[in-house]
Amino acid sequence: MIFGFSSPGNTKALANRLTQRIATRFPPVIANTPEQTVSQQRIEEILQDIFSSEFKRGSRLGILAKTRLAYAFKWRLREAGYDDKFVDFMTRKLNEQLTGRTE
Repeated sequence: MIFGFSSPGNTKALANRLTQRIATRFPPVIANTPEQTVSQQRIEEILQDIFSSEFKRGSRLGILAKTRLAYAFKWRLREAGYDDKFVDFMTRKLNEQLTGRTE
C-alpha cells in the first residue's frame, strides 16, 4: 500500500486498522495481565507481521503524517483498553517501523 496521506482521516483509518488487527491477535485482557502469558518475542513477531502487511511497499509518510499516525495509534490503543505500559511499547515499535530505527 502506498500512502498518500493528505488528511487526518486517512491517518486515523490506518490507526484504527492497526489497533483492530492487534486486538484480534493480542486482546487487551491478555496484554494487561500481570503475569506474562505471551513472550516479548512473540509480541514482536505479531507486530512485525501486522506492520509488514500494512507497510508492504515502504512508508511514504512525511513527518507530519508519521506524527499524526503515532498519536492516533496511541489513542486508539488506549480506547481499546490497553494499559499505558503496553501502549507506550506498541507506539515505540510503530515509530521504529516508520523511521527504520530500533532503540
